[in-house]
Amino acid sequence: MDSAVLLEAMREAAQRVRAALDGLEDWGPADTRPGQYKSDLVADEAALPVLLEAGLSILSEESGVTEASPGSLLAVLDPVDGSTNASRNIPWYATSICVLDEVGPLVALVANQATGERYEAVRGEGASRNGEFIVPRSEASLSRAVLGLSGYPPTYLGWRQFRALGAAALDLCAVADGTLDGYVDCSQAGHAPWDYLGGALVCSEAGAAVADAYGRELTVRGESERRIPVAGCTESLLRQVVTARKEAYGGLG
Repeated sequence: MDSAVLLEAMREAAQRVRAALDGLEDWGPADTRPGQYKSDLVADEAALPVLLEAGLSILSEESGVTEASPGSLLAVLDPVDGSTNASRNIPWYATSICVLDEVGPLVALVANQATGERYEAVRGEGASRNGEFIVPRSEASLSRAVLGLSGYPPTYLGWRQFRALGAAALDLCAVADGTLDGYVDCSQAGHAPWDYLGGALVCSEAGAAVADAYGRELTVRGESERRIPVAGCTESLLRQVVTARKEAYGGLG
């Protein structure tokens, strides 16, 4: 399927999510499972029909796997990444969609639903923010870097400053466009593919370096598979962050 056609479907899905959120009065917990909010459910319900109509199978954080047809492209969907932020009116939450083909991530869209800012990437074609191509910073030293964190490490990793913003997809995009120098997941459990795949493709297509902290393949397609994404605006910074994280956790991995 043509990447332009895919992007149009993904944009429409994100717009449908925004419209559904505009009509939502209660943004609190859904009382379904831990960490699930009412915004997650209405957003998922809004996005799924658009992606299915485009002929995509779906792996969603909220509703699991919905298969359009055997062998179809897979849209990995987080209807609202940063739903705790959304529930507290912190303007850092997004709809993240990454379409995978047999090779891996093909097209990504991460739309900040609080601001309307939209990141897009197509494999081999670069990444953009609101239609303008983006590039990361060139910082190569951890001691001068401003990092985005998820979770918190047991020891100081050596950064100049850090920010804990609360939405992995947008945090990774912030590395891609130079807002942050790097990002590191310091949680023990890691993140699921819907949390990071969209932002990771935006990062790599912008020219930033992104990897799993333990060197595993980042592209996973299962609901239960988790990874620990780390990004740097340069390869040198990525290596330093990975090394610092491993040392903080006793050299595991």
